[in-house]
Amino acid sequence: MNKKFIITSLLFCLMIVMESCSSSVLVDEWIDRSFHESPLKQIFIIAIRKNPVQRRIWEDAFVSELSKKGVKATPSYILFPDALPDTNQVIETVQGNGFDGILVTRILQKESELHYVDSYVTSEGIVRYNPFKNTYSTYFRDVEHPGYIDSNIVYRRAIEVWAIRDKERIIWGGTINTPEGNSMEAVENIIADLVIPELLRFTIIEVK
Repeated sequence: MNKKFIITSLLFCLMIVMESCSSSVLVDEWIDRSFHESPLKQIFIIAIRKNPVQRRIWEDAFVSELSKKGVKATPSYILFPDALPDTNQVIETVQGNGFDGILVTRILQKESELHYVDSYVTSEGIVRYNPFKNTYSTYFRDVEHPGYIDSNIVYRRAIEVWAIRDKERIIWGGTINTPEGNSMEAVENIIADLVIPELLRFTIIEVK
């Protein structure tokens, strides 16, 4: 097979994959400017999800990324494996285990996001047989693919960080748009790229 045809096909496949993937983005952010206390050191992680697998993926991802910065984090499913803890259970858990912070994430809504995929041109290999010479020859022609409108489901997620010290209060909040059905690796990347840098920037956590 001609090398030009192979390279063209690979570039075409890569372009399709890139166009079909929905990236995650931080769309809203709020910070309590009055928070001047020391960074949080021990955080209780709660992912409010009906799907137990997705709950564990998001909680474990936060634990993993916070642990890389030296912050001790505990997923709620370790203490409450069968169901999410209610308000009283959260209060008792925080008081009984010495947590100085709580991180809560939940889905707000899902939306259908439309985007336009540009037209593109690929090179198509055509093989012809010459019966008189008993030989094959290959030539290429450009094939134009028209642009089109594609859609994908985007989930809007809220993330809140609470400080639990002299009084309980939200000190940071953010909203991110993400695709659904994330793997553990994908969620860790989302958190590492969008959430952790902001918590470090506002000294809510610090690297040890």
